[in-house]
Order: sequence, then structure tokens, then C-alpha cells
Amino acid sequence: MPSVKSEEQPARRQLDRVLESAGFARNERMSRFLRFVVERQLAGRDQELKESVIAVEIFGRSPDYNPKRDPIVRTEASRLRARLSEYYIGEGRADTLVIELPKGGYAPAFRQAEAAPAGIPASADPQRTTRSARVWLRVALACFAAVVAAVGWWRFPRAALPIPIAVLPLVNLSQDPANEYFADGLTAEIIRNLAIIEGLAVRSQTSAFVFKGKPRNMREAGRQLDADYILEGSVLRAGERLRINAQLVRVHDDFPVWANRYDRELKDVFTVQDEISRGIVNSLRLKLGKGRRRYETSVEAYDFYLHARAMPIQKGALGYDQSIAPLEAAIAKDPSFAPAYAGLAVAHAARSGQFRFDLADEMSRMRAAAEKAIQLDPLLAEAHHALGTAYSRDAQWEQSEKSFRRAIEIDPNSPESHGDFALFLLLPLGRMEEALQQAHAAEKADPLSPWMHSYVAYVLTSAGRYDEAAGICEKLPADYAFKSHCLGRARLGQGRFGEAIPIFETALNQGFPPADEMLGELGYCYGRAGRRQDAEKLAAASSSRHPFNQALIFAGLGDKDRTFEALDRAAAAGPFRIGRALTWPEMSLLRGDPRLKALRKKVGLPE
Repeated sequence: MPSVKSEEQPARRQLDRVLESAGFARNERMSRFLRFVVERQLAGRDQELKESVIAVEIFGRSPDYNPKRDPIVRTEASRLRARLSEYYIGEGRADTLVIELPKGGYAPAFRQAEAAPAGIPASADPQRTTRSARVWLRVALACFAAVVAAVGWWRFPRAALPIPIAVLPLVNLSQDPANEYFADGLTAEIIRNLAIIEGLAVRSQTSAFVFKGKPRNMREAGRQLDADYILEGSVLRAGERLRINAQLVRVHDDFPVWANRYDRELKDVFTVQDEISRGIVNSLRLKLGKGRRRYETSVEAYDFYLHARAMPIQKGALGYDQSIAPLEAAIAKDPSFAPAYAGLAVAHAARSGQFRFDLADEMSRMRAAAEKAIQLDPLLAEAHHALGTAYSRDAQWEQSEKSFRRAIEIDPNSPESHGDFALFLLLPLGRMEEALQQAHAAEKADPLSPWMHSYVAYVLTSAGRYDEAAGICEKLPADYAFKSHCLGRARLGQGRFGEAIPIFETALNQGFPPADEMLGELGYCYGRAGRRQDAEKLAAASSSRHPFNQALIFAGLGDKDRTFEALDRAAAAGPFRIGRALTWPEMSLLRGDPRLKALRKKVGLPE
């Protein structure tokens, strides 16, 4: 083989040619991966072509990256080998230089493509025939490798990445806008059904619903959602009749790989959902995952359920409150409908962290609904997620972690499970790096959700990485309700109290949603900025109803005694709240105080 130096310019030209091909031009991450390994090889920096270096440089992993926990480099390398094989079988079949990524390492190899001697027909040269056979055997093996990379997930789940797919909101074709909830809820249900099929990485409904009501460009939607396939369609409901049109589009060439139309009675909606899921799976030459089940319930119960599913989509976090009544109505219509119990458990979990709801009551309802859902269907990820939240409220950390991990095992693409695992268990226990990994997993599963970006910023702030957190907060959409809270906390951590104060004040004047919690953070900033009188006024206004706010304000005033007294009263809010509070930058003055150990023991936090 010629030396790397002698092949440097041809290799660079060949690299550019490959990156301009259809298979790479629309895949930025894979293109970066290929360019990185080729350029390092050509620069004589082979020693940098290690899994740990690639994970940090290309895939944004932290410096303490552990390949045993996260096989991203190996799986992406497998995809890269398959994509290179596809290129040289197709667009690059006439190229004279071949770039390969040999198995067992990440250093690329360069070789000249084989060609027939000029003027000699292939049939007249037995050596050519033999060589052709070898070439076609190599091509066949490359094809086989590509197929294994694409569909081998079913037999070897850890050997390849799942296929990324997104479901865009179904368009409501009914002239009655009151049927909008039906289209939104049905979209959410299709996403949930696909999410539990092994081999598919289904993008979250939060990111998918960014495209609701907008003109649709499949390539642009696929790029933003990082999806290779997109399901789109429409719903027409007229009385008891239902018409659904759906098609699965391959993003890179806008090719419809599957399409179907369903004209049914409303009572057949479950059958339609199953047929859509099965059609997608069959079109991708996959099979249904283990444990998938089809639910039977009444049209009335399912109608209530779809109403509830649509509430968080349409109204964000506040929608969980409004989803409880229709979920309870669905259960009243059909006490055996497991998804309704799971949805109810998640709704109570969302409310249990808010001071305006009685914690004991919310936990009791949450636990009962989650346990009932699991009893009816042990493979409901939402139910295990809610149960993990309930256990964390009781400082039953081992059981909580088992439940969260079970939820993620069933549905690894649930951003809520990853995010709440980070906030409700890993942060209170001080497991910062793991919390950040889970927050990034939530962000990856829901890449267009500002809520998931703010999860990452929250964990970074708790970990003391304030500049990184501020960078994320600054990029959040201007109309995102929690942007002020995110940026204010980051500025607070940076010690830029003069900037944090007007951020909090403006948000409070505008009726910012978590106003109660922001009073404490504003009071902390007042205290640190020397505005003691303003801080004391806010502490008095918070009274005993919000002891966490008082704890923050007293910490800002540098008053350890009153801070500990307020935290002691706040213990009734649950160990996870105390645990998270102790990671906040505002509580740094308590570190090293012997009373901290007693407080942690009181609420069930490990030392």
C-alpha cells in the first residue's frame, strides 16, 4: 500500500468526494466522524484515534467518558463502515481510491480500487474473472454488513443503533375545530406505540409538535429532529366514521416507503393504530418488539384518554393539572384501561413537586395509579417512571433507581424518564456526572424542546458549571416561560447579582409561572448585593408557607442559623427537595457545618 504521505492529496480529494455524496451530505455527525479520523491519520496523529478522544471531540461526551456505559463510538463506527460500503457500491463505484475503516480500530485505510486491464474484455481474461468474483464477493459482504448494520438490532440489540423516526402531528381535516384534540391525542398515541418497539428511536412528541400547523419540508424536519424517517398524515372524523391517511417518508430522498388509508368506524381506532405501527415496522423489514400489546376499551373511555393526552401537548406543564379529570373519567368508563392509570400517575408526579399541592395526597394518588397500571400492564414505561418518582419522595433510593432504570429500559427514548431520573434521584444523591448524562439523554431524545435544554442547564448550575449553563439559557426561545428562571439562576451562580436581580424582578412582574420559588432566589440576590432590607421583606412575605424561599434568602444574608431552621421546616416537602436544594450554589455557605450531616440524616439522604 502506498505511504500515507504519498497519498495525502488524493486522499483529501477522495474525502471531499465522499462527504459531498448523498449519504454523507445530510448527515453532519457522520461526516464529522469521517473527516476527523481521516485528517488525524493524514496528519500523522494516529495516537489520537482512540475511543475516548473521539467520544469527546465528535460526540460531545464529557472528559470522563466511560465506553462501557456508553458505546456511542463503536455503534457509530459500525454505521460509518456500512455507509462507506453503500457509497462505494453506489455513487463511488467508479472512484479510483477507496477509504475504509477497518474493524477493531478507528484508523482509516486507503487503497486503490481494482480495475480491469485496458482493452481486455472481462470474459477473455480468467484472472479478471477470478478478480471480479473476488470483487463481487467483497461487494456482497459489504452489502451484508450494511444490512446487518440496518436491521441486525433485532437479533443483536447492542450491536447497532436503533432507527431514528419521528411522527409529525396528524392534520385535523374536520371542519369542527373541537376535533383538534382527537388528532393531537392520536398522534401522541402513535408515538407511544412506536416507542416501545425494539429497534426504533422515536423522537419525543414535544419536539414533533414544534411542526404543528407549519408548512412541511421533510428534509428540514428530518434534519432538525435528527430522524431518518418521518411519519405524517391526516385525520378526518365525521360522527362515528374515521378516515386516517398516513405515510412513512425516507428523509434523505423524500421517498415514501410506506403509505396507507383507513376508512373505519370510530370503534376500530385501536386496530388502525396497530396497523400503522405494523406497516411501519414491516416496511423497514423489522418485527414487533417483545411484550407489545394492544388495548381494548370503549370509545367513550378512549375519547377521554385522548383529551388528557392532548393537554400537556397543548398547554405545557400546566396541562398536567387539566389532564387529571379526563383521565379519571376514562378510568370510570373502563377500570381495566392501563394507559389511563399510567397517565394519571405521571400527572400526579408532575404536580407533586409544586408547593400549591399537598405532597402526601399527591404521592398517595401517584403511587396507587402507578401500581395499578403496572399490575394491568408491566411494560408501561410511564408507570415505572411515576413509581420511581414516588419512591424518591420517600427517600427509598434503591427502589426509585430500579423503577427509573426499568422505565428507561422499556422506553429508552423517553425524555421525561431520563430528565426526572436526573432531577429527582441523581442530583439529590450528589451523583452529578450521572445526572448530566441523563439530562443529555433527555435532550437528545427531545432535541427541539426548550424544557429538556433547561434540564441540562439546571444540572450544570447545580454542578457549579455556571458559564456552560448560562450559554444554554441564553439560547432558549424568548417566549419560553422558564427562560428567566434558567438565566437568573445561572447569573446567580456566576456571582453576577446585579444582572440576576432585574431578570428575576421582570419575570415576577410578568406573572412568571414558578413565582413562589423565584422570590427566594431574588431575596438571595438582594442579600448578596447588600440590599438587606429588601431581602428581609421578602423573607417575611414568604412566611412559613415557603420555607425553601426563606432558606435561600437567609443564605443570601449569610445567616446560617436561620437557613438551617428554614431547611428543617422544609423537610416535610420531601428528601428529594432538600437534596436538590443542598446542591444549589446558594447553599455553599453550609458546607462543612456539622449540622448539615444531621439534616441529611433526618431526610434520608446518604452522607
